[in-house]
Amino acid sequence: MEKQDGCETAQPRAGDRGGVSDPWYDALASGWGDVDATGAPAPAVPAQPVPGQRSAAGIYLEVQRSDAFQEVRRRYRRFVVPACVVFFIWYVAYVVAATTAPGLMAQQVTGAVNVAMVAGLGQFASTFLLTWLYVRHARLRRDRPALELRWDTQEMTRGIANSASKNGSAHDEGGQW
Repeated sequence: MEKQDGCETAQPRAGDRGGVSDPWYDALASGWGDVDATGAPAPAVPAQPVPGQRSAAGIYLEVQRSDAFQEVRRRYRRFVVPACVVFFIWYVAYVVAATTAPGLMAQQVTGAVNVAMVAGLGQFASTFLLTWLYVRHARLRRDRPALELRWDTQEMTRGIANSASKNGSAHDEGGQW
C-alpha cells in the first residue's frame, strides 16, 4: 500500500486475475455506500454490459435469476428454516426450564444423573443429529443441481475469459499468461 495525500491506494496483489474483476461485486455492490449531492444514499447502479458482448456480471445475474438456481435456494430454505426454528425452540426450552423449573431439572433419572444432565447431553446429540441431517439433505437434494449450475456458469464465463485473452487484455508484459 502506498500513501498519497493521506489516502491509501491499493496495489494489485500477485493473486489478482489480471484485469478480470469480481463479477458478484461489480453486479451487486456497485453504488453501495455512495452518496448523491444532497448527502443521501445514492441508488445502486447495476454494471452496464458492453453492447453485443456478454459480461461475467451479466452471466452471474442470469444464473441467479434462473429457475434451476431458485430451485436450489428453495430446497436449501425448505430444510434450513424449519431446522433452525425447531433447534432454537429446543435450545430456548432447555434454558427456560433450567432457570424457571430447577426442581424439575434436579429430578434424578438414575444415580447421579438428573433431568438437566440428560437434556444437556440431548443438546449435544441433537446438534450432531441436525448436522448429519443437513449433510444428508445437501448430498441428496442440492449438491448435484448446484454442481451442474457451477459447471454451466464456468463454461459461460470461460468464453468471456477466452475472448479477453484474444483481445490482449489479460496478458502480462511478456505476452504470456
